[in-house]
Amino acid sequence: IAAPKCRRVRKTETMGFLSYYFIVSALKKSNDDSLQNTRTIVDRLFAASIFCNYYGSSDKGSFMAASDSFIPLDFAPLPEAAMQQAAATFYQTMAKRRSVRDFSDKPIPDTVLEQAILAAGTAPSGANMQPWHFVVVQDPNLKQQIRLAAEKEERELYAHRASDEWLQALAPLGTDANKPFLETAPALIAVFLKKVTLAEDGSKQKNYYTSESVGIATGMLITALHQAGLATLTHTPSPMKFLSDILQRPSYERPFLLLVVGYPADGVQVPNIEKLPLGSIATFL
Repeated sequence: IAAPKCRRVRKTETMGFLSYYFIVSALKKSNDDSLQNTRTIVDRLFAASIFCNYYGSSDKGSFMAASDSFIPLDFAPLPEAAMQQAAATFYQTMAKRRSVRDFSDKPIPDTVLEQAILAAGTAPSGANMQPWHFVVVQDPNLKQQIRLAAEKEERELYAHRASDEWLQALAPLGTDANKPFLETAPALIAVFLKKVTLAEDGSKQKNYYTSESVGIATGMLITALHQAGLATLTHTPSPMKFLSDILQRPSYERPFLLLVVGYPADGVQVPNIEKLPLGSIATFL
């Protein structure tokens, strides 16, 4: 299958790249060299996620990607029936994922967060530069500072910045400027995008396809946490510079997304919404 060219995306499109991992993960479980005779599998993969441009690594060289040798691929093909079952199971699991705004304060085992971040760190990235940094915030004082700063920006959004059209789109979700979950949830994961990578000698290496790379890694993080039995919420107050200040991140990193992580509160309810059917999100040629 020929890979279409990747393209740069606007800030408003960045979240679309989170869905790339849903397809990649299912494909990994449904190994096949051509997929020419497995239309059912492809159907299920696209039902699990929206279609994104195929993501390829940069042609640019880098000190992190450089290698003088290759190693054998660890790859075990599955029988077609097992592939179909793996694809269906993955879709069914991901179809239960929902964004949650009411969290329990029950602590999360550190090892679960660590393993989820390690899984996110296996994401593909331009020239293998891995332009992401994850800051796990569990300290109550820091969470309070983040909540106060985020709510300040959200009040401006709802009162002045957001268009009527945007507010109407948000209305069915029942959101407002109050964000108590930023303190209640046991963990916040601030995802930062690294515009450059520092070499051991202190020199700077430009990173490529950073939004695409970090978006894919964040999608993998959300999926890993869901698989581990946790709920999440993607929170993107605008602007998010306050995260850099509170968490003391370097100037070459910029906040990409704030992920709220925890167990759903007892009796939590979520909006009665639906995902688009396969025919609305995919075209087979």
